[in-house]
Amino acid sequence: MSSFASFKLALTIARVHLFSKPKQTLIAMLGVTFGIGMFIALIGLMTGLNDFTEEITMTSSPDIHIYHDVTQERASIIETVNPDGLNRVHHQKPKNETARLHNASRIVEVLRQDNRIYGVAPMLTSQVFYNYGPAQLNGQIQGVEILEEDKLFDLKSKMKDGKLEDLLAFHEGIIMGSGLARKLNLRKGDRVVITTPQGFTRTLKVVGIFQIGIGTVDNVRSYANLGMVQTILQQDQSYVTDINIKLNDRHTAKAIAPELQQKFTYKSEDWETANATFLTGVTIRNIITYAVSFTLLVVAGFGIYNILNMTIINKMKDIAILKAMGFSGIDVRSIFMIQSLVIGLFGALLGITVGFLLSYAISKAPFDGGDVISLDHFPVNFKMKYYIIGIVFGVATTAIAGYMPSRKAAKVDPIEILRGQ
Repeated sequence: MSSFASFKLALTIARVHLFSKPKQTLIAMLGVTFGIGMFIALIGLMTGLNDFTEEITMTSSPDIHIYHDVTQERASIIETVNPDGLNRVHHQKPKNETARLHNASRIVEVLRQDNRIYGVAPMLTSQVFYNYGPAQLNGQIQGVEILEEDKLFDLKSKMKDGKLEDLLAFHEGIIMGSGLARKLNLRKGDRVVITTPQGFTRTLKVVGIFQIGIGTVDNVRSYANLGMVQTILQQDQSYVTDINIKLNDRHTAKAIAPELQQKFTYKSEDWETANATFLTGVTIRNIITYAVSFTLLVVAGFGIYNILNMTIINKMKDIAILKAMGFSGIDVRSIFMIQSLVIGLFGALLGITVGFLLSYAISKAPFDGGDVISLDHFPVNFKMKYYIIGIVFGVATTAIAGYMPSRKAAKVDPIEILRGQ
C-alpha cells in the first residue's frame, strides 16, 4: 500500500473515530476552545492595559531629563583642601545653590544638532500656590516654549479647551490641567492668582485646559510661557531648571543618558530609570499573564490526552485487527495523531473566535477612572500576533497530548490482544 493510500485510509478511520463519539470529541474540542479563548482575552486585556499605561506615562515624562541635582554627593570642603588626609564628614548638607542650569541655551543648541534627538524643550519648573478664595491649592507651574513642548508630548491632542497658540498670543496666559481647573472652578477666560514660595504673586488668564489622563499630572500642573515664569520668579531670561529630550528611538535613552551627563556635568535621567517601578509592574503582569495562559492550554492538553488514552483502551480490539490486517505501527500512530490535530485545529479556530468576542465585549465594558486616570472603558489589545500564538500553541499542545497515546497504540501486540479475547 502506498504512503498516500495509507494516509488516506488513516484519515478515514480517524474521521470515523471522531464522529462515532461526538460528545467526547466535542468535550475535547471545547477544552482547547476555552483555553485559547481565555488566553486571547486575558493577554489582550493585560497587554492593552500595559500599552495604555506606557503611553500616558510617556506623554508625561521625556525620554531623557537633564536637571541640576543639588542633592547629589560631592566632595566636602575638608576633602577639597586636604585630599590626601584622613577625613571623615558626617551628615553633610547640600550646598546652598539653585536648580539653575548654567549656559542652558548653549546646551539646548548643542543637543538640537544631535541627529539622534528629535526634540529639545527647555523648561523652568516651580511649585506655586493657586489662590482659591481664602484657600490655597498647592500645584506646579512649568514655564515652557509651548510649541517645543508639543513636539515632545503632543499636547495639541490633549487640549480639552482652547489652543496652544493662544498661549503665544497672550504673554500672561496659562494652560491649566483639567483636574486643577475643576478644583478651582475655572474655565477658559477666567483669571487665577498664583503665589510662589518666595512670596511673589501674579494674576494670569486661563487660555486653555489640557488633560494628559493621569490624575497626578492633571490635578497639579499648568503651563505658561517661559519668559512669564522667569518674570514671576524674578529671574533673568537665561534662568532654566530643566531640559527635556525626545529621541528618535526612545529605547536608546539608557545608553545616551550617561553620555550626556558626562558631557554637560548635569544629572541626565533616562525614562526607564525614571519609571523603573512602572516597568517592573509591567514585567510582573506579563509573567503572570503568560503563566496563567500557559496553564490553561496545558490543562486543555491533559484533557485531550485523557480522552485519546481512553479511546485507545476502548478500541484495543480494533487496533489489533488493523495491525493483523497489515497496518504498521506508524499507520496506527497516524490515526490517533490525526484525531488530536483535528481536535486542536478546530478547537483553536473556535477559540480565537471566542477570544475575539470576549475581548470585544471587555473593550466595550464601561470603566470609571475617576480623578486618577482618564479612562472610560477597558483598554484591550487586538494585535494579530496573539491570535497566531493562540493557534500555534493550541495545535502544538494537542499534538503533544496526542503523541503519547498514539505511541502507545502503535506498540499494541495484536496476538496478545486477540488471544486475550
